[in-house]
Amino acid sequence: MVSDEGRRRAAVLGSPIAHSLSPALHRAAYAELGLEDWSYDRFDVDEAALPGFIEGLDSSWAGLSLTMPLKRAIIPLLDGISDTAASVEAVNTVVFTEDGRRVGDNTDIPGMVAALRERGVEKVESAAVLGAGATASSALAALSEICTGPVTAYVRSAGRADEMRGWGERLGVDVRIAAWDAADEALRAPLVIATTPAGATDSLADSVPTRPGTLFDVLYEPWPTPLASRWAATGAGVVGGLDLLVHQAVLQVGQMTGLDAPLAVMRAAGEAALSAR
Repeated sequence: MVSDEGRRRAAVLGSPIAHSLSPALHRAAYAELGLEDWSYDRFDVDEAALPGFIEGLDSSWAGLSLTMPLKRAIIPLLDGISDTAASVEAVNTVVFTEDGRRVGDNTDIPGMVAALRERGVEKVESAAVLGAGATASSALAALSEICTGPVTAYVRSAGRADEMRGWGERLGVDVRIAAWDAADEALRAPLVIATTPAGATDSLADSVPTRPGTLFDVLYEPWPTPLASRWAATGAGVVGGLDLLVHQAVLQVGQMTGLDAPLAVMRAAGEAALSAR
């Protein structure tokens, strides 16, 4: 809702940031909700510049979206963070309260759960995670809510394996480690979450089983990935990175504005922005 002070501002921060679809999603929401005095921009901000940027914000600011490499760097600059954000030590959302506090949250985790539920995935008995980076920890947090059995993480190094075991212990997930060389075995899991960079799973496309479970590939550009394309060709469920982006942005808009965000409108805006590239 528009404050008595008039203009309200929000933005996404990160480096690099030019590729971000967040402005298209948030601006579409503002237009649909009639928030004519709200604006949403993008700023290329790295870890070194972040403290100065935050200190320079005035009372017109309602909130921020954070992407890499700022999801952990922002935490010491906040007055508090949600339990969800604390569970993975990552903040992607900051809301500035009326009393001037900076409060951090993580909407990636509930966004993942919502994206899966939208495709009919409520509970699974086991799952596989491809990769062990920052997104993989969010995937484990999401799986802690919907997976009743073990999660096998396919990783490239012993260091990454230790990290995933640590996250599993912290999140209460039974994490089992497998070598990346055996990643084709992951494709037989009821739910496969691919958290790797573009191109990393391309070689697995030929190993998709005849009747796979559900694939959640967190990439949205390029899309579809070869793995997602082959998966969809079997008729099985595929959840993409745009689904995640939209669902986490819906939660951000709700927190920043206090209004119910228009999911369908935001998804359409994201699809249009991608097709225009």
